[in-house]
Amino acid sequence: MFKASMPTAILVAGLITVLITVLGCLAPPAAQAADPAFCAGYTDAALNQVRIAMSSPNCMAGARGARWSPERHVHFDWCLTQPPAAAAAERQARTDFLRGCRG
Repeated sequence: MFKASMPTAILVAGLITVLITVLGCLAPPAAQAADPAFCAGYTDAALNQVRIAMSSPNCMAGARGARWSPERHVHFDWCLTQPPAAAAAERQARTDFLRGCRG
């Protein structure tokens, strides 16, 4: 069995620390979730879009799933876990759907 000397063990530990630090710097930064004020506005817009979809016979049938939930907490809670760009994309997806079904 190999028994490392104390200076070798310290050198290896130092190299491992440097390697972990470098790899951590190379990892993409974590996406920042939207803040509550942003999500409040997002939720208001989402619920308005849901009301529009539910009031249009041409849209109602396709407006299914969490994207079209009439529950405020569904939109707000989801938004809090997403970066603003994801919330904007979801809002745009609803807008595109409404444009298509309303003619």
